[in-house]
Amino acid sequence: MSIEQLAETALAMVAPGKGIIAIDESTTTIGKRFAAVGIENTEDHRRAYRELLLTTPKLSQHISGAILYDETLRQSTRAGVPFARYLADSGILPGIKVDKGTVALAGFPGELVTEGLDGLRPRLEEYYRLGARFAKWRAVINIGDDIPTGTCIEANSHALARYAALCQEQGLVPMVEPEVLMDGDHDIETCYEVTEAVLRSLFAALYEQNVLLEGTILKASMVIAGKDCPEQADVQEVAESTLMCLKSTVPAILPGIVFLSGGQGDEAAT
Repeated sequence: MSIEQLAETALAMVAPGKGIIAIDESTTTIGKRFAAVGIENTEDHRRAYRELLLTTPKLSQHISGAILYDETLRQSTRAGVPFARYLADSGILPGIKVDKGTVALAGFPGELVTEGLDGLRPRLEEYYRLGARFAKWRAVINIGDDIPTGTCIEANSHALARYAALCQEQGLVPMVEPEVLMDGDHDIETCYEVTEAVLRSLFAALYEQNVLLEGTILKASMVIAGKDCPEQADVQEVAESTLMCLKSTVPAILPGIVFLSGGQGDEAAT
């Protein structure tokens, strides 16, 4: 895929008035949701649930793309239409979660790094063949006593950048997601400092790996106080701090930014 096509896809992902739906829960995670309402966690139930979401009438008026799980990308509607083709025909871009989850960062207690780079190139090649046009990789940054360390930030930024370069090589727009968790009792000022450091590190790593920013999307967390902080910032302060942080760290050539919920409720997040 050419630079122009990557950029075109990235712009379509952040079309005005539309958002991206994430239905990429792992089999284990979706099983917990099913258990809460007494539904057995079977492949057909997972398929039926995701079909219910993806075939919502007029979905394309509000949704530009859908992040799918590996299993879902290989499944079809009851009528036998592959989900990826159904989405594309509906004007929605099919996406795929490609990271393998987080593990403890050796030598750094309380910190995590995301795995999944081994064998990623052939997986991305197959995902493109199956109809995916963008991908997602999530890194997790914890705030606590003396963390995050520069080593943790650098390790996750490097992995995100390598993933992004491999995506673009295979014609997929990479969505980079460096999530600064809201777990903890830190204040909003601390979250700002950490988020700023993480984003600066990320874009430096993307540059070093020759990633085309015009064909990349940032999935960002908001600058917000930890959920156990006694002084919670109001929505106006969260909005102002988040925008200030993004304006000071994100290159203007990036097509757009989408937000993760980050544990907030629907009303607070919007």
